[in-house]
Amino acid sequence: MPDADIEFFWDPICPFAWITSRWVTDVSRQRDYSVDWKLICLSILNEDKDYDDFPEGYRELHHKGRRMLRVAQALRDEHGPTAAGALYTAYGATIWNPDGDIRSTMGEVASDGHLSAALERAGASPELSARAEDESLDGALRESTLEALSRTGRDVGTPIITFHHDRGSTSFFGPVVSQVPASEDSVRLWDAVVTLAEWPSFAELKRSRRDDLVFPTV
Repeated sequence: MPDADIEFFWDPICPFAWITSRWVTDVSRQRDYSVDWKLICLSILNEDKDYDDFPEGYRELHHKGRRMLRVAQALRDEHGPTAAGALYTAYGATIWNPDGDIRSTMGEVASDGHLSAALERAGASPELSARAEDESLDGALRESTLEALSRTGRDVGTPIITFHHDRGSTSFFGPVVSQVPASEDSVRLWDAVVTLAEWPSFAELKRSRRDDLVFPTV
């Protein structure tokens, strides 16, 4: 999808990426932007780090993300980025959305049953769930992860967004938001973020305090 207005790199195990993706979806609807939902694997991004320095359970969570991303890569290879985007929506709705039709505890996430249910929700063959153990897909995941990091530097997480403004490229990590802005505020926040990101010498604006996560209904 080389002509997409926005490239959004996501890992389905990241709740912040999910919330940001729903904001970007609203912005793209209002601005008529096209979005290429590309893949970034936190398991690969952090493979050289000591997981003893992470909170308990992060290694397992990142492995779950890799299983889901392998399935997404297989779907993307067969049916393109739009299908991968639909699967991301299905993943998010079955993991983070409190009003989803499919209830998944974190222990069930990335299980064969969860993957099959998400694929069906996305209109894809549930048989693709078998690709979760296909390590041959890791090469493509690594390539996509490195592509994302080449645009921002390595000391980042998910999501990473590239916005092609007048066919130039601006990339940034985040923004990290704890809830989706009201629709009337979505574009205003987007314009503010892009204005900062397009400033060549601007690198970071951050605060560690944030509100509790509020997941949208899908």
